[in-house]
Parts: sequence; C-alpha cells; structure tokens
Amino acid sequence: MTAAPYTVERWSRLSISLTGSAWVLAAGLVFVPIVLSANTTQKMTSLLILILLAVMWNALAGYGGLVSVGQQAFIGLGAYGTVWLTNHNMKPYQAMIVAALFCCALAVPLSFVVLRFRGAAFAIGMWVVAEVAGIFVSLDQSLGAGTGTSLIELNYYTPNQRQEYTYWLTLGMAVFFLGLLFVLLRSRLGASLQAIRDDEEAAASLGVRVVANKRILFVIAAAGCGAAGAMTLANTLFIEPTSIFGVDWTAYMIFMVLVGGLGTFEGPIVGALVLFAIQNQWADNGVWYLVGLGAAAVLFALLMPRGIWGTLEEKFGFRVMPVGYRLRRLRETVRS
Repeated sequence: MTAAPYTVERWSRLSISLTGSAWVLAAGLVFVPIVLSANTTQKMTSLLILILLAVMWNALAGYGGLVSVGQQAFIGLGAYGTVWLTNHNMKPYQAMIVAALFCCALAVPLSFVVLRFRGAAFAIGMWVVAEVAGIFVSLDQSLGAGTGTSLIELNYYTPNQRQEYTYWLTLGMAVFFLGLLFVLLRSRLGASLQAIRDDEEAAASLGVRVVANKRILFVIAAAGCGAAGAMTLANTLFIEPTSIFGVDWTAYMIFMVLVGGLGTFEGPIVGALVLFAIQNQWADNGVWYLVGLGAAAVLFALLMPRGIWGTLEEKFGFRVMPVGYRLRRLRETVRS
C-alpha cells in the first residue's frame, strides 16, 4: 500500500458555489437604497468604502510586499480632486470618477521615485508624500485652505437622490476594483507578485520584472484609494486637510487587514466588517476607541497572526474566491 497521491487545485465545489453566491450578493446589494432607509444606506456606503480601502492596502502589502503608511495621500487627492473638478464645471459624480483616474495617473510618475525604496524607507517615503500633499492643499484658498470645504454641487440633488447615487457609485467602485484585483491575482502577474513578496531577490533571479510588477499594483491601489476618498466626500459632504490626509486612515487599513488576514483575498473584507461593527458601537468613546483598536490589533497579531480568515483557511482549507493554487491530498489509496 502506497501513500495517497496529491493533486494541485485552485477551485473546489465549495469555492465555486460560494463565489457564485458572492456575486449574487453583490447584485442584491444594488437594491439596498430601494428597500432600506436612508440612514442604513449611508452606513452601507461607509462599509463599502472601508472594504475598498482594506482590499487596496492588502493588495500592496499582502501581495506586493509594499507596506505603505501614506495611502491617505491618494484618499485626500481623490476627495479634493473631486472638489476642484466640480469648481471647474464638471458634474459631481463624473468628477469623482475622473478624480480616481487622476490619482491613477499621478501614481505613475510617483512610482518611479518611491519604488526605489524598500521596507521602512518605502513606508516613510509614502508618509512624506501624504504630508506634502496635505500641505499643498491647505495652502489653496480655492479649496478652502486649512478650514476645509464641502461639495455644494451635490445640493442640486435631493437628499434621497444624493444618498442613492452615492451608494450605487460606491458599490460600483468596490465591485470594479475587487473584480480587477481578483483577475490580476489569478493571472501570471499575480503569481509573480506573490513571488516578489516572498523573496524579491529570488524572484528577480528567475526573470520576474520586480519593479514593473510593483508599479502596476501601486497604480491600481492609488486609483482605488482615490475612489474611496471621492466617495468619502460624497458620503460626508465635508472634508478638511488634517482629517482626509490624516494617518488615521492608514491605521484603519492596517487594522482591517491584520484582523481579517494579510495576504488573503477574503480577509480584508472580514476585517472591514469587524471595524465597521466596532465603529458603530464604540466610535463615540474618543481616544479610548483608538486605544481599543490598537489593543485589538496587538492581540490579533499575538494570538491569531494570520487573522480571522487566514486562520480559517489554514485549519479548514476554507476559501471563497481562491486566487492561488494549493496541494490537496487525495482520499483514495493506491495499491502496489
């Protein structure tokens, strides 16, 4: 009697059915503004923004090995870019899409500078970029300078219309970037990105275009964070530089990814759900709320280092939308 053979697989019957259910759920979310209240719709918009941010940060750190503490640069630029475009006679929701594309375009030349750095140097470099962007915006009187500004052009819509359109555009943004990342990670490029994350020198020795592949991921994450910033403005109606360019955004993204599971596709979504629940229960507790978030992140790092979803995946092989392959032992035995 020989040992049972192994097989390499990506999809299983369970993951196929769960992926189908996930897309059905995404389609069902379209009807949220129709069947639920305006307050619930606004909260769901906030949740979708958190999911988008978590997924984008996980794409950088979890699959590209790029730990950034400055993604708030693109969040702020997406929001203020929307204001600037509407001030120049562009329709608000069109401006939100263009602002996200602007962040994408800006990330291309910026990547030629920041991707020269590695590890802590890259993280600090991105933080500097965010601080510089915030300073420049605060000096622009047409954008409200340091006192902030609001998107008054949205007053052309009724409150219900504004909430519905904002929700639908946020849902569309989230589904688009999740789908784009899913396709990318299942491609040859996705495999090379994970190889770069695990051992950059080894990947380069095998012919992987390390910097070029990182650049693609960096640009996508910039566009996603820019979209999240634009939708945050539409959801809250008011922004000011110290908050929209604040490092708190990075703290939230790191928390969601650590709690959900770094380097997993589903983990950031789980982490976003956890943070959303915590915010709705304890966000009014001021500084103690932030202390609690930090303590929870530390506990997860010590007791559950792979996060909620990473632990489930490790113990039970539970995957909803698999982006990689795994080695599975067949149940049948082979007789000699």
